[in-house]
Amino acid sequence: MTILLHICCAPCATACVERLCSDGYTVMGFFYNPNIQPIAEYNKRCEDILRLSNLMGFKLYTGDYDNEKWLEEVIGLESEPEGGKRCEVCYRFRLKQTASLANKYDIGVFTTTLSVSPHKPYGKIRLIGEEIAKEYQLNFLTYDFKKKEGYKRSIELSKGFKLYRQNYCGCLFSKGNRQQTEEKWGKGEER
Repeated sequence: MTILLHICCAPCATACVERLCSDGYTVMGFFYNPNIQPIAEYNKRCEDILRLSNLMGFKLYTGDYDNEKWLEEVIGLESEPEGGKRCEVCYRFRLKQTASLANKYDIGVFTTTLSVSPHKPYGKIRLIGEEIAKEYQLNFLTYDFKKKEGYKRSIELSKGFKLYRQNYCGCLFSKGNRQQTEEKWGKGEER
């Protein structure tokens, strides 16, 4: 069975693709992240996911980089904390595009790499994914990819593939939150 996997970045995709393939899915990836800023950062992440799709052997679609449209979606939420309402709007924005692409290519199931990160709330991601799946008459695969040491595995595979590992989620607001946290508590792990 084919599944459309929304991909936030190459490091997160590694363990997710590996697990989905081992569970019998044929993975089609979709790199759609107009939230990522600046454009140089977006390009760096896009290059790595293109390279990873060749290394791991899965088909990859890349969505448009429509940062202005994404910014319109989060107006008024700029000062929300990381993981707050702005992030929920961002998850919904990206997963709706994923569902739309799944419908276009008649793929009945979709999911996202977002749940592999220990910094992302799986419960919120699952609820948003299920709501969108109903709207588009699809199935959302409710994998919490961080389970079964998925995050640890993503780090191992990222190192093996020599992937670029960013230290913030993607938007400039999350980058600012990350810098404030580092100033207060010191450097932490990469995302």
